[in-house]
Amino acid sequence: MPKETSKTKDKKEGKKVKKIKKTEKPKNTPVKKTTPPNRVEKKGKKPAVEKVIKKSIEKKPATKIEKPVEKKILPKAIKKKEKKQKEKEKKKTKEEKKLKTLESPKVVPPPKIKEESKERKKMRADIKKLMGKNYLPRRIITTIIDKVSENKELESKLKDIVSRSFEYYKRNLIDPSEACGIVGAQSIGEPGTQMTMRTFHYAGVAEINVTLGLPRLIEIVDARSVPSTPMMNIYLRDEYRLNPDLAKEVANQIEITKLNDVADIVADLTNLLIIINPDSKTMEKKGFSIEELLESVKKIRGTDAKIDKGRIKVTLDDPSYKKLLDVNETLKDLKVKGIDGIKRIIIRREPDEGYVIYSEGSNLEKVLEIDGIDPYRTSTNDIQAVGRVLGIEAARNMIIHEANATLSEQGLNVDLRHIMLVADVMTSDGNIRAIGRHGVSADKESVLSRAAFEITVSHLLQASRRGETDRLGGVAENIIVGQPVNLGTGAVELVMQRKKKKGK
Repeated sequence: MPKETSKTKDKKEGKKVKKIKKTEKPKNTPVKKTTPPNRVEKKGKKPAVEKVIKKSIEKKPATKIEKPVEKKILPKAIKKKEKKQKEKEKKKTKEEKKLKTLESPKVVPPPKIKEESKERKKMRADIKKLMGKNYLPRRIITTIIDKVSENKELESKLKDIVSRSFEYYKRNLIDPSEACGIVGAQSIGEPGTQMTMRTFHYAGVAEINVTLGLPRLIEIVDARSVPSTPMMNIYLRDEYRLNPDLAKEVANQIEITKLNDVADIVADLTNLLIIINPDSKTMEKKGFSIEELLESVKKIRGTDAKIDKGRIKVTLDDPSYKKLLDVNETLKDLKVKGIDGIKRIIIRREPDEGYVIYSEGSNLEKVLEIDGIDPYRTSTNDIQAVGRVLGIEAARNMIIHEANATLSEQGLNVDLRHIMLVADVMTSDGNIRAIGRHGVSADKESVLSRAAFEITVSHLLQASRRGETDRLGGVAENIIVGQPVNLGTGAVELVMQRKKKKGK
């Protein structure tokens, strides 16, 4: 590029001056004579053209006249864009923070068992020596070792610590030949008399009815195949629980929708046709098209369906009035989308959780297959379904949780170990058995205890046919006979031998 000389600069600046004069035309100002740009100025002095330009700019700047719009309008538009971008970035950061705080629980592998140090091994051996023939659980011994290793001043008092911990352990043990089953039955049965018989609304959701109180406790103990009011708490994971649109998509996949809910079905008796008029708004809400409706309609036998001007026309292979009316009724109850068994769905935003789906009806196996659902926290009150899908251990935990929840909801505090004992008896052989004549009580060895529970005559007749014997080992049969029960003090027979004193 050639370097700019003073002459070329002067020419450019001279052109600028002419333009300003044309546009401005200042009134009552004397025009000053300027030196031509070609004239050579003296050394040390600025050219006269520059002075004129400076004076003209000081009076009325050319930028204000030429571009007044750019300074006022453009910055506002830029600011608006910047604000929108900042708001979007803030929303993204908020969602990311929520996701971090509301992370769904992940499957953590069990920690590897570390080898104990020499000091801990030595301390364990010392505790076993101090215990002698007595027994302490491994967990209690490890807690003692942890406390002593933290505070080394306790090493001198190790003998006292072990002896006291053994005393406390002995106090909490059940006495030998204690009637733990009867105590457990009493602890659950006594507060059961104070329970109400009503059906309550689910906590916070007024639309869904859930059986609580004594009827629910009877359902759990009887191990009913289907509860009277089945329901599910469906938890979502990651972005599904933060985004309401994604939560609705999952809900639409779960909730059962029939053809009658989405379209108007009209039977044309003159032409022996059925016309289905789909409702566009409800179709958009549920998120499916007319083609999907057509596919579900085509599943009905003996019919042919086609799309005609936004409607579906259904014709019969063998047209008759009776068949037309039958097909019309089947079309009303035809399932278009959703999972069988789930009638209604409610989406709620929980404070520390995000969006949670509550369903009226239960189908655990199919619900767990849908994307976006958290399988580790989704629960149902159908215990038999939990046993089928997740196994007997999960069913046992479900019995404990449901029984404890129904009792504590009424304000009744029952020791969890008694409920655990009931759950263990119900699931001991790998199946969920009811505590009744078809389940646990039917498996009793004693004939009299079975007869004492239900259907006395039939039990006695069947036992006499088979030639069964009763050894009178339990509680009920001994009470019937009228002899002391083989439990507690009745289980012990004390014999004393008195030694003779010398000289007598």
